[in-house]
Amino acid sequence: MPIIKSAKKRVRVAKKAAVRNSKTKRSLKSALKAFHHTVTGSDKKKTAAAQSSAQSAIDKAAKKNVIHKNKAARQKSQLAAKAKAAAGVEKKAAPAKKAAAPKKAAAKPAAKKVAAKKPAVKKAAPKK
Repeated sequence: MPIIKSAKKRVRVAKKAAVRNSKTKRSLKSALKAFHHTVTGSDKKKTAAAQSSAQSAIDKAAKKNVIHKNKAARQKSQLAAKAKAAAGVEKKAAPAKKAAAPKKAAAKPAAKKVAAKKPAVKKAAPKK
């Protein structure tokens, strides 16, 4: 236990911050679990809502410096990829597009003639 008054205060402040951070981490984990449950489960309609909730929780945790901003960006990217994959499984029965006909090579436009620059004309300054 610290003896110095400022060190005692730092212990109290650190405890409060730890409680705040643990609440933020818990809400982040629960939001991510809810998202993964909707993606893997049969309820695909709630996926978008769960995704936005999870992204919001990630943003809040990054803003409070509970997680690093790069980790937040990576997690949000992974959420979007999983949501897209889950939606892709649903829409896989859609007909495939026809292959586009090969394009003809475009003729190169003729080179433009560059006009010769006119020499600059000096105007004579009036004499005094």
